Amino acid sequence: MVKKIVVSLVAVLVLQAVFEICLVSANQLLVPRNMPFGVTGPPSPVVAAVAPAGLDLTSYQDEAAATTAVEKGEQYGAYITGKSGDTLIVAPAKSFFGSIDIKAAFLDAAHKMGRPVTVKTVKPLPSSDPIGAVTGLLLVPLLIGGLLAAVFVFKAARGKAAAPWRVAILVGYSLVGALLTDLICGPGIGAYSSSRFWPLLPCFWLITSAVTLTAAAIQAVAGKAGTVIVLILLVVVGLASSGGFGAYLLPVYWRNIGTLLPPQNAIDLINSVLYFGANDITTPLIVLFLWALAGAAVIGYLGRIRPARAAAAAAHAPADTPRNPSAGRRRGVNAILVALGICAVMQCLFAANYTSAQHAPKAVDLPFGVTGSSPVLAAARKDISLKVTQYPDEAAVKGAIDKAKIWGGLVASGTSNTLLVVPSISDYAALPLTEAFEKAAKGTGQQFTVKAYMPVPLAPKDPIGLVPGIMLAPLLIGGYMSSTLLIAATGKAAGRWRAATLLGFGIVAGLVVDLIVCLWLEGFSSHKFWIVWPICSLIITAVAFFAAILQKLIGAAGTLLTVIVIILFGNPSSGGSTGYPFLPTFWRDIGPFLPPRNGYVLLHNTIYFNGHGTTQALTVLLLYFGIGAVILGLLDWFRSEAPMPTDVTEGAAMTSAAAGGLP
Repeated sequence: MVKKIVVSLVAVLVLQAVFEICLVSANQLLVPRNMPFGVTGPPSPVVAAVAPAGLDLTSYQDEAAATTAVEKGEQYGAYITGKSGDTLIVAPAKSFFGSIDIKAAFLDAAHKMGRPVTVKTVKPLPSSDPIGAVTGLLLVPLLIGGLLAAVFVFKAARGKAAAPWRVAILVGYSLVGALLTDLICGPGIGAYSSSRFWPLLPCFWLITSAVTLTAAAIQAVAGKAGTVIVLILLVVVGLASSGGFGAYLLPVYWRNIGTLLPPQNAIDLINSVLYFGANDITTPLIVLFLWALAGAAVIGYLGRIRPARAAAAAAHAPADTPRNPSAGRRRGVNAILVALGICAVMQCLFAANYTSAQHAPKAVDLPFGVTGSSPVLAAARKDISLKVTQYPDEAAVKGAIDKAKIWGGLVASGTSNTLLVVPSISDYAALPLTEAFEKAAKGTGQQFTVKAYMPVPLAPKDPIGLVPGIMLAPLLIGGYMSSTLLIAATGKAAGRWRAATLLGFGIVAGLVVDLIVCLWLEGFSSHKFWIVWPICSLIITAVAFFAAILQKLIGAAGTLLTVIVIILFGNPSSGGSTGYPFLPTFWRDIGPFLPPRNGYVLLHNTIYFNGHGTTQALTVLLLYFGIGAVILGLLDWFRSEAPMPTDVTEGAAMTSAAAGGLP
């Protein structure tokens, strides 16, 4: 028993570590790398200065040709060298963060050389998708729905992953899941134009089919271990290499890996159909069809051979007690229908929750400090919602920023206005603040400058403050998977030392994550190493206790409920690196009561604000930890329990694994 427990928890630890390595290394430093970029006109010193930073240049005959290439999504941008001035073309729909990087690099180089530049935006993002997040958000329910369909049907069919009817069932479910996702995210939430509903539907169907047939084929070959293989291949590696904000912002090796896997090709397909008239979709279509056809071929091949062998063996076996095959078939069909019904509900929740929470970030009562008086503030508040606090001077404003009380500030003196932005508090807040105040300053005739201020500088390998948010998902997953696989190892949801075992796992897992992200990947300063370790351990253990209590009270369904509470409601309400003030009201209001928001705030503010603004977050997590430990201890010591069936605990473990891999 002890050996099984150790093996199970080590498996979770390894999976969590691999997940952390993949997600952080792929996304911590999003900068152009061999990014396709068009140029036209005579050689430009501006282009010569910027291109070595990560652009792959293609020359065009004239501005019209270069513009057309950008409009088709073939290039991320273009630079047109003129006689008296130049033109920079950017396409936010191709990559929002890529366009920001390109614009900043070229304008900086042109300014240093005294070269006038006009910025021309083609393919702007709609108000329903202002930062280009919808493409990645659409991938989540399609990927998770496909994985869960394969896993749930596998369990409902009692491990007969290669049954002849499996391809038809999974392809049929894929159509249903695609339709539900399209209805929810399009007409339901309005994340994209209704004119894209029908063009996206076959894309969604193909993506889900490719994922679910691949997963089912691997299960057919590898059995129960197939789910772990699928989890690593399509979720851990696949999502890390998907390039949701632009494949050419990824490290080269991650981009190259992604070209072979369904997630990156799904992103390319969806983005092209959404914003570029389905131009240049041949490659993603071929890759996705190959995965789908290969999966169907494997399932079909094994589905013919294995039943034939079983039938031959049965024909030579001695007669046994008569059985009722029609009753068995009915039970099997009912089990599969129930499994697919649960899968559909989960896919709908992933589509509705993540898309509604994150597709259109807009500040509501953004904490903001002001010193002095200026007409710029009133004008800016017409475009951005601010919760304004007055301070006596600039030092007081900076002091409030140091304590994470405000997300920016305005220092006004006469006709001079200085906007203080805080890049370390949000990867996005500085942009709408700058745009609103810049527009207001022009409208009121005031002088205006922007300055970045940070109490703790962003780490060189975390230049936009993404690492704390990226760290969070593997911590949450490690927490509930440790409890779930502990059930699989022991066959029951109780045990006298269950709480102590989970606490020990949390301490070790927190250390491993800290070592990986801090010392190996250099995602934050090594000065924060010792304080981040207990925070990581607290998050893991609090979630593990929460899952263990639910599993004790309602059995294997407790894992599903944990996924719903922590992943489907907690994670979208965390705010992540964008920040909770940009969440819709519902998500902003429930976040303070759940571990993900509090875990993120505690991690982020400890790393970049010296622990200021963490009192509430620390208190909530300690309550989850302390109350959870007491309840779990009482349940384990005083509530007797019959062992849980092995297939139930294993099914819960595989379900948690498939549902947990989020970007």
